[in-house]
Amino acid sequence: MDNQKVWFVTGASKGLGLVLVQKLLSKGYKVAATSRNLADLVKEVKPEDESFLPLAVDLTSEESVQKAIETTISTFGQLDVVVNNAGYGMLGGLEETTDQEARDNFEVNVFGSLNVIRKALPYLREKQSGHVFNISSIAGISGAFPGFGIYCATKFAVNGLSESLHAEVKPFGIKVTIVEPGYFRTNFLASGSLVTPKNTIDAYQNIRDSQNAHQNQIHEQQPGDPEKAAEAIIEVSLAENPPLNLLLGEDAYNVAQTKIDYLQNDLKTWKALTISTGFNN
Repeated sequence: MDNQKVWFVTGASKGLGLVLVQKLLSKGYKVAATSRNLADLVKEVKPEDESFLPLAVDLTSEESVQKAIETTISTFGQLDVVVNNAGYGMLGGLEETTDQEARDNFEVNVFGSLNVIRKALPYLREKQSGHVFNISSIAGISGAFPGFGIYCATKFAVNGLSESLHAEVKPFGIKVTIVEPGYFRTNFLASGSLVTPKNTIDAYQNIRDSQNAHQNQIHEQQPGDPEKAAEAIIEVSLAENPPLNLLLGEDAYNVAQTKIDYLQNDLKTWKALTISTGFNN
């Protein structure tokens, strides 16, 4: 039965990760869920049975991730679905963002997921099955958001490695899906999940306007329903042929379509120059 699958979900103490874990438990799945703070995770989920395994994990530590994967398998006997959900937003101009601030965002959003993938794949390869969900963003498809350059870069990286992962593990029967949500009504835009640079530059009015809009207008008014997003992920996990790209939200769909149109326009407009650069042209 599908609800006998064991899920491993990172960043599970809040936001989409928390909603997904609660939804999975209500459907009878076994769930290993990670957070930097175990108390926060237990407080939010309030486990009532042995189907829930809360784990305190530092995703930037390979040793911590390895231990979490091993504990999941020793507790539940298997591992079937991995959800790389942990991450945070960075809202600041590229000129404003320090090297360390940028690297910190990559450390969690990209390398944290890579650590989980590396440690989970040996088990999934051995059993010749499994499904990896990498939670990206519509910001992994379009970077047309002032002030989100570093965050977009992390999500573009997630998309790129996920596409390669999809090609690499297909022979082993392992499925990969990139989840690309638009704006969903979680705490993602709250101060604990959205970081801004310590040093700002007044000249970037468009970035200040973006910060104000996201922190004071869009926050708690996002059109996406996280309950429906979690249901969508579970539905895709049951599909025989799941999508590589799962966009969530009408806003995400529209942004992706705009990016496609933009790219097609560049292709058509500059086709002659593009194909003129070969030796035989």
